[in-house]
Amino acid sequence: MSAKTFRWALPVSAALLLVSVTTALTHAYDLTSPGVVRTGLALAIPIALAALGGLWAERSGVVNIGLEGMMILGSWGAAWGSLQFGPLFGLLAAAVFGAAGGALHALATVTFRVNHIVSGVAVNLLGAGVAKYLANLVFFPLSKNPRESPPVQTLRSFDVPFLPRWCQSLAERHWFLVSDLAGVLGGAASGLSALTVGGLALVPLSFWLLWRTRFGLRLRSCGENPAAAASLGVKVRLCQYTALLVSGAMAGLGGAALVVAPGQIGYSEGQTGGRGYIGLAAMIFGNWRPGGLLGACALFGYADGLRLATPGWVVGAFLYGAVLALAALAAVRLSRGQRVAGLVTAAIAAGLWCLYWCTSALPNEFTDYLPHMLTLMVLALGASKLRPPAALGETSQSEH
Repeated sequence: MSAKTFRWALPVSAALLLVSVTTALTHAYDLTSPGVVRTGLALAIPIALAALGGLWAERSGVVNIGLEGMMILGSWGAAWGSLQFGPLFGLLAAAVFGAAGGALHALATVTFRVNHIVSGVAVNLLGAGVAKYLANLVFFPLSKNPRESPPVQTLRSFDVPFLPRWCQSLAERHWFLVSDLAGVLGGAASGLSALTVGGLALVPLSFWLLWRTRFGLRLRSCGENPAAAASLGVKVRLCQYTALLVSGAMAGLGGAALVVAPGQIGYSEGQTGGRGYIGLAAMIFGNWRPGGLLGACALFGYADGLRLATPGWVVGAFLYGAVLALAALAAVRLSRGQRVAGLVTAAIAAGLWCLYWCTSALPNEFTDYLPHMLTLMVLALGASKLRPPAALGETSQSEH
């Protein structure tokens, strides 16, 4: 086994083993049921697309906290396009509307050298305002509700032949590790759509474009040292404009996943629910790498799916698994001499342990914000090993 394969296989195997141990100790077999995995995958796709959008922007050196606004624009565009010509045109319209938000961010940051954070906040506010205005203008005469669109056509779902049924029967046997693996495979092989498959395919495609092509090398050089890149003939502005257009288009597709994916009914105001920010957090937790952000998005989507598809006591079992993971992390840190970090991690684990034993079912106020709290927790625990692009957020003056 190569070093790269081992580096990927180890955390995946450790995560599956952790869930299997948690399931065996708590008898919360729904933790790895195909339904939970299927729901989690569907919820992870919008976050993953937003995270990919952030990856393209920030690898070029431009901070993009405007992903939420671009997702909102994409969700409106997807509903409008689907009403006009069907869900595939809705995806195209979502990408165009999201790219328009990316172009606005590029105009402000690259051309006029506006502070990246200020511009991103402006894009978020503008995206929400424009979508609200357009919904009132276009959807209100049809739905009689200025905050919602009428029902739109959605993408069709499909299953991988034979695999879901076989995995379901195996998952119901509750065998240690085997049934958990079958539940994950069964959930990932059912309820798929073109958007799910395409969204997952964009992860290796982005890796290949950014790390295996001359174009990607030039784009990433803009995020590491734009002055040196410009001195070697790289057109920094063009690379950053391109990156932000792709960033906006991907965020727009993330918004479309909330509108035209199977099981959705259309546009509604506020439906993004901060997923643009969670996608940005997933990208950071993934250390600005496609594979890392995919793992983070899977974690956030799984937590959200668990919240929606299971009762509160099963979510409590997930909390039990988090305690085990934090306890192991604390032991590793203490063994490496990281006393402060280890003690803080152990204190968090102890607090979650007390919460688990003191409540029979977690309150709705906790479970509703489980993905958001998980976002803050993983960022706090993993911040010490992050390495952003060296020139991220700097205004390049090499072409002025």
